[in-house]
This record gives sequence, C-alpha cells and structure tokens, in this order.
Amino acid sequence: QVQLVESGGGLVQVGGSLRLSCAASGRSLSDYGMGWFRRAPGKEREFVAAISRRGGISYADFVKGRFTISRDNAKNTAYLQMNTLKPEDTAVYYCAADLSGRGSYYGFEYAYWGQGTQVTVSS
Repeated sequence: QVQLVESGGGLVQVGGSLRLSCAASGRSLSDYGMGWFRRAPGKEREFVAAISRRGGISYADFVKGRFTISRDNAKNTAYLQMNTLKPEDTAVYYCAADLSGRGSYYGFEYAYWGQGTQVTVSS
C-alpha cells in the first residue's frame, strides 16, 4: 500500500511558478511510475506528465516547455515544477503511482492516488 500526499498548490498570478510535491509513504517509489493529472472545474481529469521508474518522461502537449516532472527516490518524492502559468492551468492537481513502472498516460493504470492540491492562476 502506498500513501501519496501532494503539497505546494496555491494562488499565483499569470506567468508565475509553483512547485508541487508528492510525498509517498508505505513503500518505496523507486519501483513505480509517477504521474501528475489535473481536473479543472466542470472538466474531465486529464494527463499532465509522467515519469517512469527508469526516468523516461512524457508530457501533455499543453504543458511542454512550461512544466517539468522529476523524482527523488531517496526522498520518496515526485515533483512537478510549473512555470509560466496560465489561467487555464487552474485545477486540482493529483499525483499517482503506476505499479507497472512505465509512467502511463492513462489514469486507470495508476493504482494509488493522492488527495489533490488546488492550483489557481489569477489573471
């Protein structure tokens, strides 16, 4: 069993930055793929970024060049650095752990989820 806790969300102005953290407990994250997803008000949950257990990275097109996913297995933590934030980035952001280790695009392949952290970008 893995417990995931996100932190680092908040209110930021357009063009600002935030760094989200996803701290894990219960098991080592080193065997898992890690993903970040988000759900905006009135919208479906969508993929943001993922990193496989071997360090392979993928991003949604709408965050390429602005967001950076990383992981620190020694700290059992994954991160999402978000720069040049836009109002359309406003959402609840969730981290998730993928048992296969691939860091999947598909949410249904993730076994463990955090509770989410709110990111609000004001214009």
